[in-house]
Amino acid sequence: MKELVLSLFIFILAKHVNSCYSIPTKEQFQSCLSKNHSIFKNPINLTNHTSDSKVFTDFSESSSPNSSFLNLNFTSLKPILILKPKSESEIKRSILCSRKLGVQVRTLSGGHDYEGLSYLSQSPFIIIDLVNLRSININLTEETAWIQSGATLGELYYKIAKTSKIHAFSAGICPSVGVGGHISGGGFGTIMRKHGLASDNVVDARLMDVNGKIRDRRTMGEELFWALRGGGAASFGVVLSWKVKLVRVPEKVTCFISQHTMGPSMNKLVHRWQYLGAELDEDLFIRVIIDNTQDGNQRRVKTTFQALFLGGIDRLIPLMNQKFPELGLRSQDCSEMSWIESIMFFNWKSGQPLEIMLDRDQRYEDLYFKAKSDFVQKPVPENVFEEVTKRFLEKETPFMILEPFGGRISEISETESPYPHRRGNLYNIQYMVKWKVNEVEEMNKHVRWMRLLYDYMTPYVSTSPRGAYLNYRDLDLGTTRGINTSFEDARKWGERYFRGNFKRLSLVKGKIDPTNFFRNEQSIPPLF
Repeated sequence: MKELVLSLFIFILAKHVNSCYSIPTKEQFQSCLSKNHSIFKNPINLTNHTSDSKVFTDFSESSSPNSSFLNLNFTSLKPILILKPKSESEIKRSILCSRKLGVQVRTLSGGHDYEGLSYLSQSPFIIIDLVNLRSININLTEETAWIQSGATLGELYYKIAKTSKIHAFSAGICPSVGVGGHISGGGFGTIMRKHGLASDNVVDARLMDVNGKIRDRRTMGEELFWALRGGGAASFGVVLSWKVKLVRVPEKVTCFISQHTMGPSMNKLVHRWQYLGAELDEDLFIRVIIDNTQDGNQRRVKTTFQALFLGGIDRLIPLMNQKFPELGLRSQDCSEMSWIESIMFFNWKSGQPLEIMLDRDQRYEDLYFKAKSDFVQKPVPENVFEEVTKRFLEKETPFMILEPFGGRISEISETESPYPHRRGNLYNIQYMVKWKVNEVEEMNKHVRWMRLLYDYMTPYVSTSPRGAYLNYRDLDLGTTRGINTSFEDARKWGERYFRGNFKRLSLVKGKIDPTNFFRNEQSIPPLF
């Protein structure tokens, strides 16, 4: 009964606020930031935008998220302000003023949010861009690192490589991805079969809550700490920094790329990989990329087997001959390198200076895209890859990435962290289609194609519910709006990402942020 009364109170309060509400101006927000805060002698670094445009696509003055990551499925206001705080106290001021003026907060660490929810909103909002908060402190005695959330994976990997030849962090391969969002959503990577996801290796965190209070693992409690490690931290506050466990890697690892044109024999090879990828030695990670290539005037679909082995060629070749002889791998197809060089290898940047890892503004392609994800629990029939090949020939730039699980990922219980897709899953699929022209008709054509492919795959992927990966955000699964979002409304997408952990996340949310201040179109709703 108490829970019902509280929910009703919040609903009535929200309706009253909305009826009396007008969008604050840039000047009002700046006044709030400076008013009665004489102890802050230096103004917060601000980037200003007017709020008259219906769609916000110009980030030329911000930390420049790639325009291809802009969400094209809903209309967004421009931010009232983009703030680039240089201290935690400035973040506190930004949160408190946002609460006072009734605007939402979007926290930006790298700008790779697939649906743009870290820098777009349908409600009046500000952006807290953490670009100035990116220090990294490595402790080799503890084999840990404290990383501020504004750092990128490339900056972290560079710092590790300059400190140690035998340490790494188990996370993704894209250097310009922000640490904050990547870790809080799970974090796939090339050594995850050996060492788990990025979120599995978090040992502490510092979070600023809705009241501007900073909490670490001890003061926030184990339930909130659990929620941050894969549950999407933006629902609970602003994570200022993460303490992560570094892992040991050999001084030399081995990589290879095996590329083939799709056809009957290649369909059989991909089909065979499904039985092996999650069962191979945990030192070996082999993923499959299916995409298009242009051969003169003819379009072809090709398959690429891309691999990292935590060891030398002398160990890898006998292992491949025993477990996956169909690939026909030879010593001359392989290259030994350092772990940091393997990151560049997977980004097709082999041979370039290590400092390329520090480039925060890397542009991959000037394209827009739509992405989706699935989890596969039993091998997909061989004829499915024949159909995928036919569909891919209809598009210029589609691709699928199949990333193997097993190993450490499957050893961890699905309730140990919010990320639940563990034992029983063979691999994850990321689907993507890209296009060049930012027009509604063009967008609809490609998004429709993607949705049809996704529908076609329905019988062959996880069910009850069909799983999805939070870091490949997909608003097609459902959205929620408003301060009074109900738990039941949000379940339609929440259980796709988190399965049975969604209710537990909502209960944590109800304790740390009962008024649902930190929210977006797919944030965790409070449950009491």
